[in-house]
Amino acid sequence: MAKSKISVLLVDDHSLVRRGFRRMLEDEADMTVVGEASSSAEAEELARKLRPQAILMDCALPGENGITAARKILQLMPETAVLMLSMHSEDTLVRQALEAGARGYILKNAADLDLAAAIRRVLQGEIVLDPQVKPGESLKGERTAGLTSRELEVLQLIAMGKSNKEIASDLDLSVNTVAVHRANIMNALGLHKTAELVVYAIRNGLVNLP
Repeated sequence: MAKSKISVLLVDDHSLVRRGFRRMLEDEADMTVVGEASSSAEAEELARKLRPQAILMDCALPGENGITAARKILQLMPETAVLMLSMHSEDTLVRQALEAGARGYILKNAADLDLAAAIRRVLQGEIVLDPQVKPGESLKGERTAGLTSRELEVLQLIAMGKSNKEIASDLDLSVNTVAVHRANIMNALGLHKTAELVVYAIRNGLVNLP
């Protein structure tokens, strides 16, 4: 009897990127791409419907980011192997991805990107990290303090130009709690002005702006 192929769901908001990944994976005799999603909501819906063995998930998605989507999918389907793809090797993002339950974190722009090999490895129970990524080892002198997932949510909304009051309404928190989160984020990153914070967050890939 023929061995069943590894089923893979591709999640990326750029159709050209998905097409490239699909081509790479469909060339593999033991893999099949069962679906494609361009947003976190679509990813969650397709994951539930298709029950893929592996999900290639872009970190930066419109709306909820890929890490949040991965966390939600893995709460429902913990056996799924999620492999995060990102343009950024930012320490906080890597740690967030692994805390959410992802089994790997690889950089999209890596010259020797071998998606099929990475998928096979995570399905065998390995944690696969891009060689350029070293979680937990903040580079000396870099302000990459680990932010909590709630702080990252607040940071995303700050970067979108929302006030404490608007953020409180969006996240169902009190304005005071949001102010505390904002202060904690500033302290963790050693920044003092909102403008500096937004520039830092964008430069390090901590937020995803439309």
